[in-house]
Amino acid sequence: MAGYKIVYNGGSAEIVEKKSRFIANVFPLGSEEEAAGILEGIKKKYWDARHNCYAYVTGGISKCSDDGEPSGTAGRPILEVITGEGISDVLIVVTRYFGGTLLGTGGLVRAYSKSAKEGLCASSIVYKEPGKIITITTDYNGIGKLQYIASQMELAIMDTKYSEKAEMELVVSDGNIDTFVKKVTEATSGQALINKGDNIYFAVIDGKPVVFG
Repeated sequence: MAGYKIVYNGGSAEIVEKKSRFIANVFPLGSEEEAAGILEGIKKKYWDARHNCYAYVTGGISKCSDDGEPSGTAGRPILEVITGEGISDVLIVVTRYFGGTLLGTGGLVRAYSKSAKEGLCASSIVYKEPGKIITITTDYNGIGKLQYIASQMELAIMDTKYSEKAEMELVVSDGNIDTFVKKVTEATSGQALINKGDNIYFAVIDGKPVVFG
């Protein structure tokens, strides 16, 4: 399992080139079927636009469309912005309202690339990385040690429960698991119960872990 960047919240942006309006809309994407539904909605929303060009990457599949623009001047530049940023599970649609002046192939490539970049700048992009939810059960003396280790390793604590013993849930990336387990074992003299959950993907957003299904 390897980490990768995704769009957590999509955004939109607009640029104007020689009176032509280019409106970029960015969407998180789960499947090609979802892309088809979003594109249908965009075409209804911008029904009077001349072009709705797009590109997407999801599940290892990439696709792009010039939607009537000269071949290679719209969809491909949008796709190259996506791949250049290393983002997956994303759809970018750039709608063009023609302003009456031809931009030429180079001008179109620059306009669609710039629109896609501006759309991504207006979106929330996070790094989705592989890891596990690890549950540590310890006595009350151990909880402070766990908190210290988590702070030291910059790990995200999901929850802490107190009953007869203390139980802490943390999200730990694959690359940190062995080190974390070793530190917990040493700090608690091997008395803590360490339960490694299933493989997950997660991102830390505003200081809090978000687990993806």
